[in-house]
Amino acid sequence: MLRDATLDDLPAILEIHNDAITTTTAIWDEEPVEIDERRAWFDTRTTAGHPIIVATDDGVVAGYASFGPWRPKSGYRHTVEHSVYIHPDRQGRGHGRALMAELIERARTAGFHAMVAGIEAGNAPSLALHEHFGFTQVALLPQVGRKFDRWLDLAYLQLLLD
Repeated sequence: MLRDATLDDLPAILEIHNDAITTTTAIWDEEPVEIDERRAWFDTRTTAGHPIIVATDDGVVAGYASFGPWRPKSGYRHTVEHSVYIHPDRQGRGHGRALMAELIERARTAGFHAMVAGIEAGNAPSLALHEHFGFTQVALLPQVGRKFDRWLDLAYLQLLLD
C-alpha cells in the first residue's frame, strides 16, 4: 500500500535513512542523522508541494520515496531529483517499483519535464530499477565521492517525462 507520509512516519523513515547511511553507498553521508534533520527535510519538501510517499507492508513502513528540486537555479525548475529507499528487511517485495511508479506519475501530473537520479555506479539493483522505468545513464563521474575507505563513482540517470 502506498500513501503520503505523515509526521508519524518520521521515525521509520529515519531508521531506513540511517541504515542506508551506515551500511550502504546509496547515501554518501557517513554519520547517522537525528530526527530533527528528517523533520526539516519533511517540512521543506511538503511546504514546497513535493511528495513524500511511504510503502507499507503489514502496517509497517517498508520504504519511502520523494522528489525535490534538482538544482537551486530557476532554469532547472522543470527537473526534479528523486530518491527511493527500502528497509533492508523488506527489499525484494516490489516496494521499490511501486514507489518509483508513483513518483513518476506524480512528477508527470505536476508538469515536470525530467527526473534525474544520482546513483553510486556499483549499485546494480538501483540501476536496474531505474532502467526498468526507462531511465538512461547520461553521465558517469568517476571517483567523486569517498565512503568506507574507497572511491565512489556517481552515475547520473535521466527520464524525460513528456
